[in-house]
Amino acid sequence: MTSADLAYLSASQALQLFHKRKLSPVELLKAMIARVDTFNGRINCLADRYFEEALAKAAAAEQLYAKRANKLRALEGIPLLVKDAQRVKDRRTTHGSLIFENNIDDHSDPQIERLEKAGAIIIGRTTTPEFCLSGVTRSRIWGNTLNPWNLEYGPGGSSGGSGAALAAGFTTLATGTDIGGSIRIPASACGVVGFKPPHGRNPDGPPNNFDRFNHCGPMTRSVGDAALMQNLTSGPHPLDHDSIFNRIKLPVAPESIKGWKIAYSMDFGYVPVDAQVRRNTEKALLVFRSLGVSVEEVDLEWTKATEDDTQHWYNAMDFIRQTIWHRKTSAHLMTDYALKFAEVAEHQSTIDDVHKAWARIHAMYQTLGPVLASHDVFICPTNSLAAVKADHDPFDKNFTVGGRKVNAETGWYMTQHFNMLHNCPVLAVPSGHTNEGVPTGIQIVARPWDDTSVIRAGLAFEKAVGGWYTAKEKRPIL
Repeated sequence: MTSADLAYLSASQALQLFHKRKLSPVELLKAMIARVDTFNGRINCLADRYFEEALAKAAAAEQLYAKRANKLRALEGIPLLVKDAQRVKDRRTTHGSLIFENNIDDHSDPQIERLEKAGAIIIGRTTTPEFCLSGVTRSRIWGNTLNPWNLEYGPGGSSGGSGAALAAGFTTLATGTDIGGSIRIPASACGVVGFKPPHGRNPDGPPNNFDRFNHCGPMTRSVGDAALMQNLTSGPHPLDHDSIFNRIKLPVAPESIKGWKIAYSMDFGYVPVDAQVRRNTEKALLVFRSLGVSVEEVDLEWTKATEDDTQHWYNAMDFIRQTIWHRKTSAHLMTDYALKFAEVAEHQSTIDDVHKAWARIHAMYQTLGPVLASHDVFICPTNSLAAVKADHDPFDKNFTVGGRKVNAETGWYMTQHFNMLHNCPVLAVPSGHTNEGVPTGIQIVARPWDDTSVIRAGLAFEKAVGGWYTAKEKRPIL
């Protein structure tokens, strides 16, 4: 097995080899560090690195496996990268901003706490745009992150660093947060797996745990690894009263979904979708048909007002309004897009507009709810355009998708709808590549709280296509 093969192992594969003593956590981590040293200069997806401490922890895990210890934890010795927007005890979290360049946290967020408690080794942080504001992973503190599949493109955002790192073989597991698609957008653009659980399924830290649109979740290269992470991180937390009580056990191995009913929409009835994204989505639906599943196109009757009303929530909540607050004292440290977001939020919305988002959410579910009630899952593209260019301007007034002008920040992905419908679990998986080599993806959506169905559908699809990153020809050429 080559060093690259080691770097692209799934967590479950690595754990099996650890237990058989055919691979050590130190060997695995060194393979990934070698890739980082060789390739990160090209894609720039890592923020802080903790390699020296991580190697010491890997050596300790190696000794446990060598002794066949009885108290081996579920992720003992598995490398993990954490998005630079989630707290890690005694480490800095910059949120992609020079404002927080020296911000050291005194505790870890619940998701990170649980992954470490399960034995995962945090090896560093992944890049994010300032305050997680954009689908472009570019900041003054970390620079511009590029897509490993094609360096002319970005990796999406805001968990773009995590998506790029997984695709490049820099880690086994990664974390992300998702308030408008920030797990699923980069999962699609980078060709990896991302899961947005129902709000509260994974406990989170303040203030985002109080925002219904916000979710923290796993990013991986396989559906089984995403389920493995979820089984360790979900459930109530004593410090997050918004975390939900019930805890479910997700499957990690594929089962038959023969006889299932799948509904799909290519464009929600109003979204311009790139031809190559359409092509790959259609191919994915054919795969599901080959599994003995019936596939039916549905009309959700959604309109662009759906997208517009989303902004009332964002502009009124901490996610966007923090730009206004920070601008008062730290405008000289902020990115150009953060300052523009502050201007937009200040002039286009008030706190009284939040009810418009609530009304829209209710209207959206009046059509999606019956579809989910009569089908096992709903499928649509993740991004309407595979990815935007590396130098993309999120305020470009002439940006187009499929020949139609769209909002340059929000008009190229189809994810924020399911942040509004926050209790619906959504799994993003790869669907193919464009002629430019950039990955595309689909979203698998289930009725509220039905996490198991999206995981089962994803596992079946992954098995049918032969998985991702399982051979050299399925990996980016760096």
